[in-house]
Parts: sequence; C-alpha cells; structure tokens
Amino acid sequence: MKAKILLVLYFMFLIYKFFTATKGEHMNKKVLFVLTSHGIKGSTGKPTGYYLGEVSHPWKEIISAGYEVDFVSPKGGEPPVDGYDLKDLTNKELVENEIYSKKLNSTKTPDQVNSKEYSAIFYAGGHGTMWDFPDMPKLDNVASEIYSEGGIVAAVCHGPSGIVNIKLPNGKYLVEGKRVNSFTNKEEEAVGLTNVVPFLLEDKLKEKGGKFLNSDLWNEHVEVDERLVTGQNPQSAKKVGEEIVKLLKSISSN
Repeated sequence: MKAKILLVLYFMFLIYKFFTATKGEHMNKKVLFVLTSHGIKGSTGKPTGYYLGEVSHPWKEIISAGYEVDFVSPKGGEPPVDGYDLKDLTNKELVENEIYSKKLNSTKTPDQVNSKEYSAIFYAGGHGTMWDFPDMPKLDNVASEIYSEGGIVAAVCHGPSGIVNIKLPNGKYLVEGKRVNSFTNKEEEAVGLTNVVPFLLEDKLKEKGGKFLNSDLWNEHVEVDERLVTGQNPQSAKKVGEEIVKLLKSISSN
C-alpha cells in the first residue's frame, strides 16, 4: 500500500514538473526589437537612426516583467542612434546596462532570426525607419509567423513603417481592418519633414486598410487591436511597452 502511495505521489510530481516547465518555457520566450540601419534623412545630409527613448522605455517595461529582449536591424551590427539623451534616466539605464548595451550595439541580421524564439516583435521608431523598414521581406515573414502563432506585433512612432507590408497567411495585410496609429501627418509637418520622408506613414497605413486613429500633436496615444499594438509618437513608447506586457501575460495564462 505504501509503495502504491509513493508511486502515485511520484507521478503527481512528474506531472507538476511537466506543467511548470512548460509554463516557464513559454514565459521565457523573448521579444524581438527591430531597429533601423538607415542613418541619413533623405537628401538633407542630416543624421538620423532609431530613437533611443522609443527603445529604452518599452525595453524597461518588458525586462521588468521578466522577459528577455533581442535586437535586429536590416544590416545587423551597430545601428545609428538619434535622440541620445542621457538626462532621460531610462535611456541612461539601457546604455549603461552591460548585457543590453552589448546586444544593442551588435544587432542580429534578419537571417539570424528564428520566429519560434519570440512571443512578440516590436518595431522602434526614428526617422531612419522610413527608408529601410518597408523593404524587409524576411522580417515581414518573421512578424507574420509570430502573429499567426498567437504572438504580438507592436510598433511606435515611425516604427509602424515596418508593418505596412506584413501579410498574413490569408493574403491580407496585417493592418487591414484593424485600429492603428503612428506618427501623424500633422506631426511630420510640425517637424518640417513632410517633403523629406519618402511617404507619409499615416497615409500609407490607411492605404493598406488600417483604421487610423490619433490624438493631437505629441499626446500619448496607443491602439491595441487583437494582438497588434501601435503608438503615435515618442510620448507613447512607455505605454506601448505596458500593452505588450499585458498581452504577453494574457498569452502565458492561456
């Protein structure tokens, strides 16, 4: 009798270990941050790149929730950076983090990315994205696979330039019929770059079937539709990170 009880307890222990290990494995899945490799604003000769605050603030929310972050860019290696403001303490924390500063300055190439490793993909902004993000077919496929497997696609400010050409297995654009937002036409006009960027992002998202919603200039605005998260401007970056974490937790509890 005692042997039977011990056997039952042993099997219960194995079942417990299986489910906790499975849950842990899922919880440890990573978030892929996509950064631009483009460093010049069109024909102006002025520098640009990814906007540091649009990386650091979502990064802080995600790692604080216990998830790991990887970085990829179209060309790999060290991407150009804009908005390098170390008075922003979250920027400073990222830059001074030994592990993540090394990752940030040695980004993966799209060929090195396996979609199965990630529960979410996030496209950080910065004007550089407008030149290279729309033409990333390999990362479009990665994002489509992540979303189709129940994962999350997110972007902020000019980052949604990376989602305009993502198609789902049914042939429809990811943004089609979904609430989206991004850096607006009026915000582009306010910074004097309407005639510099290759296209207006608000118009492009509408063209691809997105239901564009926004707030006034420089106001925080984030849209969440199914597992698509989009933020309007740098002021929305932290909130985008918060919404990614909410969705990650929702996925892990299912």
